[in-house]
Amino acid sequence: MKRSQINSSILQAKEMMNEYHWVLPTWAYWSVQDYKNNPKIRDYLKLHQMGWDVTDFGWGNFDQQGIALFCIRNGVQGDVNDKPYAEKLLFMKDGQEIPHHAHKVKLEDIINRGGGDLVLEFLEVDENKTELSNDITVLVDGQEVIVKPHQPLVLKRGQSVTINRNVYHKFYAAKNSGMVMAGEVSQVNDDNSDNYFLQSVGRFSTIEEDEEPIHPLWNEI
Repeated sequence: MKRSQINSSILQAKEMMNEYHWVLPTWAYWSVQDYKNNPKIRDYLKLHQMGWDVTDFGWGNFDQQGIALFCIRNGVQGDVNDKPYAEKLLFMKDGQEIPHHAHKVKLEDIINRGGGDLVLEFLEVDENKTELSNDITVLVDGQEVIVKPHQPLVLKRGQSVTINRNVYHKFYAAKNSGMVMAGEVSQVNDDNSDNYFLQSVGRFSTIEEDEEPIHPLWNEI
């Protein structure tokens, strides 16, 4: 993935936040040098996996399969003295998709915060990752909704869904509805150990440095 793609995605995310009057913490706007000048904050943010995160999952097709995220707050999984919750913003271009994955530790809500329609699909698998045909019950703003595997669930702005542990899910911005700004409110997030993908992916992209970063990603600070 090219650095120019990452920079462009961050700029688009910032434009959308401006449209919806979202303001991030001061360090969200720091340069590489700013992080170097503030090592204590930098170390805290890296430990807690907080900050910018842009990935194409190693597939090299970012406009169709990828996402830009910003982790606003997070604890550390397994540390009972740290905060037990996390919050993220997620930005998907029109038609952009995040592949099927599940979490064993994290329970999460995904919210359509603004923009176009947010679509989610769910499925369950056995210990061999063979898809099961049983229906899946999810909570949409507290109301039980039954969906079949791969059945699209469309969230309009303001709507949210609770995703249980071990339920595989993918989500995407509905084509021709516009870019989506989604939110995630969850238990502690750990992108190193609690993402289980159905397909082989690279959670963090290899970056081709074709220009300078406007903001470093959290795993780079």
